[in-house]
Amino acid sequence: MTVVGGFGRLIAGWLTLMIASLGVTGFPHPTFASEQLDLQLVLAVDASGSVDEREYRLQLDGIAQAFRDPAVIEAIGDGPRGRIAVSLLVWAESRRPKARTPWRIIAGEADAHGFADLTRGFGRPVGGGTGIGKAMFTAVRMLESSGLSSIRRVIDVSGDGRETTFREWSVPPDQARHAAIDRGITINGLAITAEDKELAHYYETQVIAGPGAFVMTATSIEDFARVMRAKLLREIRGDLIVGRLQPPAR
Repeated sequence: MTVVGGFGRLIAGWLTLMIASLGVTGFPHPTFASEQLDLQLVLAVDASGSVDEREYRLQLDGIAQAFRDPAVIEAIGDGPRGRIAVSLLVWAESRRPKARTPWRIIAGEADAHGFADLTRGFGRPVGGGTGIGKAMFTAVRMLESSGLSSIRRVIDVSGDGRETTFREWSVPPDQARHAAIDRGITINGLAITAEDKELAHYYETQVIAGPGAFVMTATSIEDFARVMRAKLLREIRGDLIVGRLQPPAR
């Protein structure tokens, strides 16, 4: 169907603006679509204005250290298929495009170290406000368009603040959560609580979603690497929070 005339051009322009506003750019299907994986994991890292350059680097260094850890590499190999796919997503202002790495298959030490090197050397092309909802929605789109097949799909959101007020149309965290839930995707959180002691509760109620979702807390940016390692082990192994499966104490 062809739409002509001024109204048609208006509609076409509106659709273009809506697509651009999602900040979703460059989602080519990988050439390894036939890979059978235990997990697809998006590591969504906060690069908003509240995170200075040192703190940003500590986040990336923490992820890199975790993927060099022998226990993490062993956990990947111990899965039913012995391999996962991972991509780093750097997010900030909801209006700005996100930055991401290509999907990487990790099936052993060399792959894990390669992703660690890629992460540690990643730049910081974004900044501004804290657009958690748009970041979550972008990660959902990444998983939906990956072309990969896995037992589980997980988004790992780390940050030190709450969603900032929208200046224009955006995706609020609640809508992004429901998009993940509808697709069987789990969103976990790593809350850096140095500036906001109640941030873990915010992540519990506004960010995490899906089967087995959980929040872990780093009380300082220096503690990020330790918590990220523990979080990755839990996500790779698919550990459940047993306490959530039990009735509340009376």
